[in-house]
Amino acid sequence: MAMEQAIITWIHFLCASIWVGGSIFLGLVLAPLLKRMSFSTEERLNLMIKTGRRFNKIALPALIILIVTGIYNSHLVLQNNEILFSTSYGGFLITKIILVVALIVTFVIHIRVFNKSVEERIATKQITASELEKLTKNGMILGEATVVISVAILFFAALLDAGV
Repeated sequence: MAMEQAIITWIHFLCASIWVGGSIFLGLVLAPLLKRMSFSTEERLNLMIKTGRRFNKIALPALIILIVTGIYNSHLVLQNNEILFSTSYGGFLITKIILVVALIVTFVIHIRVFNKSVEERIATKQITASELEKLTKNGMILGEATVVISVAILFFAALLDAGV
């Protein structure tokens, strides 16, 4: 049983590394780097969308696995519903769950904003300057929100792991 739990925890940490590390890379490394390059706004946004789609091929499965292993790990600790509402562990877990839901909502909005149709319109330069500006702004807001929420989730995971 201890080996099984260690493997599940390792998988959870691995998927968290993929999700959070990739989100931080996209938001804090790639996006600012692209701003400094001499590409047009359309080219920068198109590259960011393509990179995001490629990242999502591993990030989405990692997020799903994170949720499943998180539920499994929580169920092991919460043998009694009273623990959820009467302990700091329960409070931190509820906060983490709320943050995960916020992350999923942010991710879904991000995917819907930058759908295939938008990507095609950017690539073929069939998008107005004001639409492009709005997309860029929304992308930055959604990307930053994803990073902040993901890091907050990690913080609450550390609190739960420490048994605070």
